[in-house]
Amino acid sequence: MTETTKELLIRPISADDCRRFPELFAAQGWTRQAALFEKYLQEQTAGLRFVRVAETAGTPCGYVTLVPLAKEGPFKGHLPEIVDFNVLEAWQGRGIGTALLDEIEQLAVEKLNAATISLGVGLHTGYGPAQRLYVKRGFAPDGSGVWYHNVPLTPYTDCRNDDDLVLYLSKSLA
Repeated sequence: MTETTKELLIRPISADDCRRFPELFAAQGWTRQAALFEKYLQEQTAGLRFVRVAETAGTPCGYVTLVPLAKEGPFKGHLPEIVDFNVLEAWQGRGIGTALLDEIEQLAVEKLNAATISLGVGLHTGYGPAQRLYVKRGFAPDGSGVWYHNVPLTPYTDCRNDDDLVLYLSKSLA
């Protein structure tokens, strides 16, 4: 166990996170609007989404969200889905992503009585660490192939390797 994971706190999103996360992402050159986190907070309050934040030494360093039923992709309306998962670059490689996923998978079992959980992951190199983490944790492709703009991509169709090119995975929680 690293020093970071010893002092790691996993908790629900707070109003303060809605201000802090955009600043923290901006520091690493990413744009994340406060409105996104405000939406997550509202949806959590309404019971539409579970949001967990990892915090160490008083600083938010990552988050994950889970919706009770997937809103798109092959698991639409059938399985809970991890929809947004990020660990700030300065905190990656310290077990924070694993701790967040442990927590959200446990929530899926306890709060949603889920036996299986799903997610979609991008295919470009920016998603490489996430792809590796998901496979190590037992997530497997569902067999529907690659999806682009929320539609299964037909073989030999041209597409763009952007954030909308996704492979869907699922994992048994039993």
